[in-house]
Amino acid sequence: MALIVQKYGGTSVANLDQIRKVAERIIKVHGAGNNVVVVLSAMAGETNRLIQLAHEIADDPNTRELDVLLATGEQTTVSLLSIMLESMGYPARSLLGYQAEIVTNRAFGRARIAEIRADRVRELLGQGKIVAVAGFQGRDQKGNITTLGRGGSDTSAVALAAALKADVCEIYTDVDGVYTTDPNLCKKARKLDKIYYDEMLEMASLGAKVLQIRAVEFAKKFNVPIHVRSSFKEEEGTMVVEEKEEDMERLVVSGVAYSKDEARITLSKVPDRPGIASKIFTTIAEAGIVVDMIIQNTRKGGLTDLTFTVAKSDYPRAMAMQTDLAKSVGAEQVLGDEHIAKVSVIGVGMRSHSGVAARMFTALAKENINIMMISTSEIKISCVIEEKYTELAVRILHKVFGLDST
Repeated sequence: MALIVQKYGGTSVANLDQIRKVAERIIKVHGAGNNVVVVLSAMAGETNRLIQLAHEIADDPNTRELDVLLATGEQTTVSLLSIMLESMGYPARSLLGYQAEIVTNRAFGRARIAEIRADRVRELLGQGKIVAVAGFQGRDQKGNITTLGRGGSDTSAVALAAALKADVCEIYTDVDGVYTTDPNLCKKARKLDKIYYDEMLEMASLGAKVLQIRAVEFAKKFNVPIHVRSSFKEEEGTMVVEEKEEDMERLVVSGVAYSKDEARITLSKVPDRPGIASKIFTTIAEAGIVVDMIIQNTRKGGLTDLTFTVAKSDYPRAMAMQTDLAKSVGAEQVLGDEHIAKVSVIGVGMRSHSGVAARMFTALAKENINIMMISTSEIKISCVIEEKYTELAVRILHKVFGLDST
């Protein structure tokens, strides 16, 4: 008997017909002799509807009360699923996040999981029940309802799987697995049978939207195998697993990711002296703006150009702040560019193979695609390019690194 944690996203429980199909899938797994814990998101569009309702009352709703409101979306789906399962003759119980003892910090709207006790979940499993847990939510130490932010149901599911020592965590979504790149952009993209935690972390952080990055972090930390599958198909998806030594001679590059959600800011002719960079990035950090790539180019005369990227949604604020700050640090001007994209190649095979950067840069150069910024890690190389070349760059890199092949 295996313990399986399943997570279904909003499109999988969008209406009663979809919830019935989810129930049938659960029954099939439970009927094979497995214990099943199900984590659900709110129905598709429900969270946005609730946010809109709150903003019709107040421009800046109280964050604690907003979390109480948003948590009702998942409460609805777990109760409906449990009613559905009971009506089909299978014992089921729904639990809200706090009832499943998912304890978080007090950062309303973006809470982090501190621990999951899950004693009530184990008790219900021991009684032979299917347990449906509301994703995306928990409670803080004072009993306040908290939510985990967008994609939080993935995190809830993997964290529960870790706490329960589940055999696998199945993430059901509207795609049938993890692909070598976005199949909407590249028709030759292939579904991967498996991908390693480190590769999935990089892909999630670089624009791939299949899994939430915090969920992958939990999976890696507690070695929880994740099976990414489609709610609408029966075939196997992609396993996200620990890297094995016997797989060292695998493909150098496993995937190509891209993100158009980037903007670039340059402070030109900044005095090159200690404390300037600290002042610039402290201001950004205090505003809660995340900086991705940073490049510094030294000029003659004790000056430097400092360039960095931020999310497009933060660009207007960041640009205004740097324009004000430029005078105080002695910068000549501030330049901005919203029409950029970041293209990345990812693969654990880079650890033991040289020349990946050269192949990437050569491939882009042959298409006259200029590289504006570069950043690297042990298993990825990212380049900032003009946004209009994104699709071409992804297709070329996918071909150059042999990912078009079956």
